[in-house]
Amino acid sequence: MRLFYNIFIYGYGFLIRLAAPFYGPARQWIAGRKNLFSDMEKVVGKHEDVVWFHAASLGEFEQGRPVIEAFRETFPRYKILLTFFSPSGYELRKNYDGADYVFYLPLDKPRNVRRFIQIFRPKLAVFIKYEYWYNFIQELSKNKIPLFFISAIFRKEQYFFKPWARWFRHQLQKVTWFMVQDKTSSDLLNSIHIYHHQIIGDTRFDRVLKIAREEVDFPVIQQFVNHSDVMVCGSTWPAGEDILSAYLKQNQKIKMILAPHKIDAEHIQEIRKKFNAFHPVLYSETGKAPVDEKSRILIIDTLGILSYLYRFGQVAYVGGGFGSGIHNLPEAAVYGVPVIFGPHYKPFREAHDLLKNGGGFTIQDKKSFFAVADRLFQQPDFRIQAGQAAKQYVEKEAGATFQTIEKIKEYLVAQQKEKLSRNL
Repeated sequence: MRLFYNIFIYGYGFLIRLAAPFYGPARQWIAGRKNLFSDMEKVVGKHEDVVWFHAASLGEFEQGRPVIEAFRETFPRYKILLTFFSPSGYELRKNYDGADYVFYLPLDKPRNVRRFIQIFRPKLAVFIKYEYWYNFIQELSKNKIPLFFISAIFRKEQYFFKPWARWFRHQLQKVTWFMVQDKTSSDLLNSIHIYHHQIIGDTRFDRVLKIAREEVDFPVIQQFVNHSDVMVCGSTWPAGEDILSAYLKQNQKIKMILAPHKIDAEHIQEIRKKFNAFHPVLYSETGKAPVDEKSRILIIDTLGILSYLYRFGQVAYVGGGFGSGIHNLPEAAVYGVPVIFGPHYKPFREAHDLLKNGGGFTIQDKKSFFAVADRLFQQPDFRIQAGQAAKQYVEKEAGATFQTIEKIKEYLVAQQKEKLSRNL
């Protein structure tokens, strides 16, 4: 099976190279890995103690960020290596000052993996949520380097739990410790005889609570809001944007702050056309002139600020639910606003929890969206109650970061004791 896996990895790399001339992210993926190993060798010291954190993309980085920052505070003498697989994470966080080294993850070829481990010689590795690169898992295990998966979540539909996936299950046995989000994940791991895990929850809740407590100054946003009822729409996609445009037409008393998932020029132009009747304003252009008083929609065409903007709304809509899956619900819920999302939420525990406690609402189409949004805006008491439920849920789920650091500490302390005993 390892042979077939390696064939897949080589094929994956080949397909990305084929796509690169035609697809921007593929070009970034290739360009970012050019001279990767020589760049790594130039910066790392020979006698440094390195701990390695890996995030697939930006969302996983934000999920693991509280652990990275808590680790820095708890273990200041260690150097932190942060890797990303995708350009959307690396390009936005390549200058993140919470890590000493930030690089793309090399493709999971055996030769790449051996060289990577030889360069950094990490004392411990932490993978955030998922991305099971089996050659990396094998090499870490071979070198007796502890490997943790944090904020991990498992579903019975995943291939690990299929009858034919025995080899993949065997690879998971080489992971040192799984810190999972919920009991369902724990039960699934138990079902395949993986018992080295514990339920600690999702570190995203710690991250969004920290953001919500930060004081921010967005004078342009405040000018736009101007005491109006506002719906903040985050990580939106075209299917949801069609519904939002129709709702602005029906409810002429509200305004919208809309932060699309993709902010390329083509998509921004499509949004401007779609919302043309409501005098759309781009956030990037607000520094040139005051916001038009007629405008009822402010389009956020800048990355990195959405998590601070939900505080300006009475209701939130989080996109992705008409495609592969919803985006970050706790990011909105932490501000005490009810959260609306689309129908494709099944794999997301927080969506089920928010539906259950009354802080979240799912919609299937324009009609159901109108019904939910109208009720929230027209019944303030109901809206406030739903918002409080959403916030209480986030606060209840916090605390995973502390437990994660405590578990990591066990292994680092054990390493130090072993090193001291060898030197006696």
